[in-house]
Amino acid sequence: MKKRTILLYSLLGLTTLGMFGCGKGFLEKNPQGELIEEQIEGKKGVEATLIGAYAIMNGNINGTWGNYGSAPSQWIFGEITSDNAHKGSVITDQPNMNMIESFTTISSNDNLSTMWQVYYEGVLRANTTLRLLTQDQSGSKTIKAERAKEIEGEAKLLRAHYYFFLWRVFKNIPYVDENTNIEDAKVIKNDKDVQPMIESDLKAAVANLPDSKINGEGGRMDQRTAKAYLGKLYLYQKKYAEALVLFKEVIGSRDITTMPFQDNYDVNKENGPEALLVAKHAINPDGGGDNANVGDMLSGLNGTNPVGCCGFYQPSIDLVNAYKVDANGLPMLDDSYRTNPYTSDILLTDKAAIANYKLDVNLRFDPRLDYTVGRRGVNFLDYGEFPGDAWLRPEEGSRPHGGPFTGIKTMIPKSQHAAHTQAGAAYVTDLDVNIMRLADVILMAAECEVELGNLPNALKYVNSIRLRAAKLPIKTTGGGVAAAKYEVKPYLAFTSPDQARKAVRFERRLELAMEGHRFFDLVRWGIAKDVIANYAKFEGGILPVFKSKAYADKNAYFPIPQEEINKSNGSLTQNQGY
Repeated sequence: MKKRTILLYSLLGLTTLGMFGCGKGFLEKNPQGELIEEQIEGKKGVEATLIGAYAIMNGNINGTWGNYGSAPSQWIFGEITSDNAHKGSVITDQPNMNMIESFTTISSNDNLSTMWQVYYEGVLRANTTLRLLTQDQSGSKTIKAERAKEIEGEAKLLRAHYYFFLWRVFKNIPYVDENTNIEDAKVIKNDKDVQPMIESDLKAAVANLPDSKINGEGGRMDQRTAKAYLGKLYLYQKKYAEALVLFKEVIGSRDITTMPFQDNYDVNKENGPEALLVAKHAINPDGGGDNANVGDMLSGLNGTNPVGCCGFYQPSIDLVNAYKVDANGLPMLDDSYRTNPYTSDILLTDKAAIANYKLDVNLRFDPRLDYTVGRRGVNFLDYGEFPGDAWLRPEEGSRPHGGPFTGIKTMIPKSQHAAHTQAGAAYVTDLDVNIMRLADVILMAAECEVELGNLPNALKYVNSIRLRAAKLPIKTTGGGVAAAKYEVKPYLAFTSPDQARKAVRFERRLELAMEGHRFFDLVRWGIAKDVIANYAKFEGGILPVFKSKAYADKNAYFPIPQEEINKSNGSLTQNQGY
């Protein structure tokens, strides 16, 4: 696998951009020399800048460490802020993440700066591609018209993605495109709504892209991706009818019950039928990991296990209990799942009691739990039985403050380490990240149907996800016994819009947990304050460090990085409340 590197001047001529090919398939390119913009005109140059724009999807400009705020999974902004996950590790490691988790962050937080700078880098690379494409098509036309149309669609969809991620985190952001000159860029304010420009780019992508991956190359943008993204934007705007039309076109006649849930996190089954928008990852031929999962590499196991690092991004106790099912195999939509909570061994204090802990295999769970969360007593991929503390990262002299659980979706089986991880650093992997997949679209379609009053249609969509979950192979203990009484059944009916709405929202949590959606869902539904308050009461009653977590209205968005305000000479203004 080969890495390509190109340096070129950005759209504004202010900095030099490091462009790195970022994945498998079409992103494998031979190394190139250092080039200035005049040397990359024509077909090869435009294609090269387009690949550079794709490269930012993994959240990395250059290097391995420090890209967590820009991770494509958005685990920092989309999950640890919610009721799904904790930052984990120890409190003193990456302390700025603690502030984001607890809604006490300030504008100098380095995770904010990383998010801002990396995704604006993506915007600039997309802009450069579009400007060079325009120059080519108005001049020598080295690119055929059909391919030029595709390139425009790819670049505009990438730009829309980068702006959407920035808007969702910061809301009030400056907008630059391929026609923005240097002087204008210096004084652009962040006082205009960027959603119309994102919508325009997505519509152009729908019009220009083919309905299947270009040259069959996984990771490329296509029309289905563009329609799904445009529908998602409409959903955020509560344009349910417009969104539903697009979601139905994306879903088509595809039967998700035939697409195994676990394949979405299998390094050997990437580019599958469910994948829509994917951050492609690769281990470089020289063994480096800057094209790998560098934004997500802190997540997962720590200690005496085959990975060895780093103990961040731990599923919450609340999330684990949300997977409980009632006697009918259905979720507990009334939050009664918090009654008699399952806490694994975290409340034990006696060393002998901790050592002798036995998993209760009689608890009733949705099987997706053990494909999302690692818990003590259950086999963890092919590593053997998860032992609890020995594979977690404890606070000095005490138990893990982030709880007894770890994540699975970002992990690679031990048998795949040699082929898919960085030598000597098994936490750096080439496992792709699904930013948007078919199940996400199906549940967004279900949400639209509920809001439009079509409950039978919503029921069909939700039940298709649940029927697929029912097919999951059971997980076992180290002794080969089923690790729970697994059961997931379809709903017989939705009896009211309120019940249907709760069911759809709960299903999104179960299906998409630890994939970066939860906090943004809570905000757009307008329920973040109540959900976080109830969560802090429950979670804080078990792990006191989380009792003080409180959401205020200003926390729907994060502060603009102070260093960006300082560099703007007064053009950028801080978000209200910060």
